[in-house]
Amino acid sequence: MLKRLVLAVLALLVLFEEWIWDVLTVLGQRLSGLLHLERFDAWLSQAPPRLALLAFGLPLAAVTPINIGAVMLMVRGQVAAGVFLEVVAKLLGTLLIARVFRLTRPALMSFAWFAAISGRVIKILAWAHGLVTDTPFYRKALALKAEMATLIRSVLKI
Repeated sequence: MLKRLVLAVLALLVLFEEWIWDVLTVLGQRLSGLLHLERFDAWLSQAPPRLALLAFGLPLAAVTPINIGAVMLMVRGQVAAGVFLEVVAKLLGTLLIARVFRLTRPALMSFAWFAAISGRVIKILAWAHGLVTDTPFYRKALALKAEMATLIRSVLKI
C-alpha cells in the first residue's frame, strides 16, 4: 500500500516535471520571439564556457530574492501568499534556467564537473521515470494529460 502511494506521488512528480519543462521551454521560445531576442540568443549560444556558466547562474541569483520573500511571507503567517510567490519563483526560475540551459548546454558540458552532475541528474530522472511508467496510475495520468492537451488546443485553436 505504501509502495503504491509513493509510486503514485513519484508518477505525479515525473509527469509534472516533464510537462512543466516542455511548456516553459516553448513559452521561453515564444517570449524570446516577442521580445526580439534572436540576436541575444545567438550570441549566448556561442558564449565561451565561463560566460555560459555565469549566464546559467544568473536565473538562480534572480529568483533567490523571490524565494526569500516567499519564506518571509509564510513566516509572517501569510501562507497562501507565500506559497503563491514560491510557485511563481519556481516557474520563473525553471523558465529561465531551461532557456539558458538549452542555449548554453554545449559550453556548459565542457566543464567535467558540470557534465558529471548533469549525467547524474539525468540518471536519477530516468530511474524515477522507469519506476513509474509501468504503473496504472502513470498510464491514467498520461491519458488525462493527453486529453487536457487536446482540450487546450481546441479551445485555443492551436
